[in-house]
Amino acid sequence: MSAVAGAATAAGSRRWRASGPWYGRAWVALLALILVALVAYPMVMLVLGSLTSVNPALEGFSSALTLQNFSEVFGSSIVRAAALNSIVACGLGTFFAVILGVSLAWIVARTNTPGRGWVEMAAIMPLFLPPLVAAVAWSYVGSPTTGIVNVVFKHWGWSIRLNLYSQAGIIAVFAMYYAPYVYMFVVAALKNMDPTLEEAAQMSGAGPVRTMLTVTFPLVAPAILSGSLLAFIVMFGIYGIPAALGTPARLDFLTTYLFKLTSWTPPLFNTAAAVALLLVFVTGICVALQHWALAGKSFVTVSGKSFRPRQLDLGRWRWFTFAIATLYALIAVVLPCFGLLVAAFRKFLFIPTLPSLFEARHYSTVHFEKLWASPLVWRSFRNTLEVGFLSAFVGGLLAFALAYTINRTRLPFRRTLDILATSPVAVPGLVIGVAYLWAWIAFAGALWGTTAILALALVARFLPDTLKVLSGSMGQIHPELEEASRVCGSGVLRTIGRIVVPLTAPGLISAMSLLFILSIRELGSSLFLFTNSTIVMPVLLLDFYEGGDSGATAAFSVLQALILLVVLGFANVISRAVARR
Repeated sequence: MSAVAGAATAAGSRRWRASGPWYGRAWVALLALILVALVAYPMVMLVLGSLTSVNPALEGFSSALTLQNFSEVFGSSIVRAAALNSIVACGLGTFFAVILGVSLAWIVARTNTPGRGWVEMAAIMPLFLPPLVAAVAWSYVGSPTTGIVNVVFKHWGWSIRLNLYSQAGIIAVFAMYYAPYVYMFVVAALKNMDPTLEEAAQMSGAGPVRTMLTVTFPLVAPAILSGSLLAFIVMFGIYGIPAALGTPARLDFLTTYLFKLTSWTPPLFNTAAAVALLLVFVTGICVALQHWALAGKSFVTVSGKSFRPRQLDLGRWRWFTFAIATLYALIAVVLPCFGLLVAAFRKFLFIPTLPSLFEARHYSTVHFEKLWASPLVWRSFRNTLEVGFLSAFVGGLLAFALAYTINRTRLPFRRTLDILATSPVAVPGLVIGVAYLWAWIAFAGALWGTTAILALALVARFLPDTLKVLSGSMGQIHPELEEASRVCGSGVLRTIGRIVVPLTAPGLISAMSLLFILSIRELGSSLFLFTNSTIVMPVLLLDFYEGGDSGATAAFSVLQALILLVVLGFANVISRAVARR
């Protein structure tokens, strides 16, 4: 009986692979055409723009190709200084982020530190704030003149002053804000590691510290490397933190200098295209380095043998690790949030003395009332939600179609689709914005000047993330379920609708929610594509900050953070409801 069922399943599988070759290829061609329009065409136009003195989308290819733009970029002392600042800040920021992230992951996953659940939540809390909001919050805490920390130092009679408007300040914020990236990679690897490997080392005479350094961390080296490279790539392409903390100190980074090139009169779009490709080159090297470092190496820590996770007994030292985790939470989470709330509700940001910080007469909701009365704020709110929903819907459906085609079919060129869809992982958001500026500015009225162009740029920017989520969901479904459906006479579309979609619904909701959240907090990809009628909340927040309106900036930051938390909670409720069904 089982042989007959197996034969039927195999026959169904053969029919699935062999039936309708023309529409299978047509489907792949359609997906390829969409990816070319979303990813390949903008990047090609960006490259052509860097090699000419005109915009090919507007003026054609009348001018000869030249390397003049690259000569100007590499010969510019400003670009060299900006590149050095970017590499130093991101490199050191990644170094300290790895120390923080790995330490927190080890405390949560491998020790008996009290309150590990609370530590686990605190370790990822910085990610709940958009980068620009986090930078604004830190500016209120560490400003050399009005910073809350300096008010405390002055009250205590200390002569030292904290100044986050500096290279060291940016490095510190980078480390605290992006440590969760490293933490999430490493904590999962540590939780899945067989503790007998550490027990064997300890039976051989190795102490806890030596075991940690010689056994534990080397075995989770892939996770550490992946997390650190991801943190560096994101830091290198971020705009909000260097703009908020570096501009007052007159520190140029590649991202801030790139924006300056497009803001000058006349704008230097061709030079900006060359700088954008420099960003892509560096991040591309990081991605290639990650693949090279992990290729062909075995770091197996989970086998078929069952094991029970065991925590290392730290004895009295567990209170020391608890103090470290608590200190991180206070500095990285509580302090900037407190500074943001103070600036949002305080009438005037200037704080002469520490007691005045707690005087109720200095606080009101005047800044929020000002925002509620502004039509521009309401317009940015509507545009942000529209862009978020549009990018989540379009990006979720596209990622689902790509994930199914790549992982569940044997159609030709599906690997090419995979390469095209995941290539934006090496392209910073700011570069995506510049590329779309080059590619679609000629299509005024159709795409340019609409929220659709913003949504498409965000879909391209975050397509690798959504595709990864849905590919993981597809991998959890055994092919036999689809084969059984087809053996019973169901077609491809009916099988997808009745089997694949219901089983991957939690993953699809997670992917759409992730894309929505990333879209409403993304600044770099929107910075070059908005108009007065399509301005979104991250861009308006930057406008408030650069305009020097600290109260409105803080209040608007609070509103943006609250919207993000509401969306996270709503997505979590929907995901749990779907999972229960």
